Amino acid sequence: MIKIRIAGAATALLLTFLCGPAWAAPAAEFKLKNGMKLIVREDHRAPTAVHMVWYKLGSMDEMNGTTGVAHALEHMMFKGTRKLKSGDFSQRVAAMGGQDNAFTSKDYTAYFEQIEKSHLEAVMALEADRMTNLTFDKKEFDNEIRVVMEERRWRTDDQPLSLLNEALMATAYMAHPYHHPIVGWMDDLQNMRMEDAKAWYRRWYAPNNATLIVSGDVDAQKVRALAEKYFGRIPLRPHTPGKPQHEPIQRGERRVVVKAPAENPYVALAFKTPSLRNVEKDSDPYALEVLAAVLDGYDNARLNARLVRSAKVANSAGASYSALARAPIVLFTLEGMPAEGTSTEQLEKLLRAEVTRVAKEGVSPQELSRVKAQLVAQQVYKRDSIFEQAMEIGSFEMSGLSHRNIDRYIDKLKAVTPAQVQAVAVKYFGDDGLTVATLAPLPLVENKTPPPQFRH
Repeated sequence: MIKIRIAGAATALLLTFLCGPAWAAPAAEFKLKNGMKLIVREDHRAPTAVHMVWYKLGSMDEMNGTTGVAHALEHMMFKGTRKLKSGDFSQRVAAMGGQDNAFTSKDYTAYFEQIEKSHLEAVMALEADRMTNLTFDKKEFDNEIRVVMEERRWRTDDQPLSLLNEALMATAYMAHPYHHPIVGWMDDLQNMRMEDAKAWYRRWYAPNNATLIVSGDVDAQKVRALAEKYFGRIPLRPHTPGKPQHEPIQRGERRVVVKAPAENPYVALAFKTPSLRNVEKDSDPYALEVLAAVLDGYDNARLNARLVRSAKVANSAGASYSALARAPIVLFTLEGMPAEGTSTEQLEKLLRAEVTRVAKEGVSPQELSRVKAQLVAQQVYKRDSIFEQAMEIGSFEMSGLSHRNIDRYIDKLKAVTPAQVQAVAVKYFGDDGLTVATLAPLPLVENKTPPPQFRH
């Protein structure tokens, strides 16, 4: 969770600002004949533009045996097309003075370029080219899958908290594919074939499974014309959506212990909670967002103030929840590193006690007002950046919510009441839906090898 620190007069100023319109103008939305969605957010403060293509597929769409293929293909998207040699894509963007990269999540895969606005047409042509003309060279694939495996080693296998989070997800989710890590299980990576990535590309990388988002100093109608020119000519590709894999009801507490070299123990608790499915009708996801902010939304939030600063029973303590997801069930987590003299079992109880305190005593209107100011500020401050504007639009679209609901989402956060926060603290934090992951530290092994740099 990103925490925005605001105090005193700044909070009052922010609340005054929040009463005004959140966007200077609404984003324009178009639909190409081949099914591709285009969203343009004009922001003329600087002569720059962000170009993003979001594919509505991520690790949750993978099958057993090929976990990690979404991320592996993301790497391959930089390895050449019928028109470009491997590496040419990024070199051309750099020559324009721009930056490019990509990211894969459980819910989506996205590619972006940040450029001076006059280069928008050039990057659009490049992105449209690799949507349909990607080439697969076995030598390139073999090299890149080794890079992915090394990335897994450095970012997961050699990182105790990453291992802990991986075990937490795999234990909390039994049937839903959120069970699998985004990078994939090592055995699947070791046995992955180029044909797996090629089949993934052919199935999912099509205009009718993509959303193009452009933000910055642009004209929406001109962007639409460029999108028609470069993406509009790509034929749609019929594909059968994957079957839903609903998580069965959890019927009891689950626990997992991870033993790994680490300096300190750690404990993470995950509770099953709903994601946001209907902006107008849902209420619990907004209250859960606010509850997470009550616990860990700013410097003096409850977990840090009580467990770290006052009682000194934890070196760190936090809470997190995100309402935006393709899955209907997401995790609300509490976590922390116990201080010397405190066990993970004791910290686990202390973390839960803070939620119980909210369930029994609620929150005061004054605390709630301060917390909501912090929480809403996170949303509003994203609008200082054209990149974050595009990210916010994409995140809403990929979770199945329209970007037109962004302002309404903020309105609903501001409308959360103390009673609603207290109600979700009572409703979702029992034993039956709880998963606990504990890190049991092993002696550290010195590693003097510098970590590799992973770009994609």
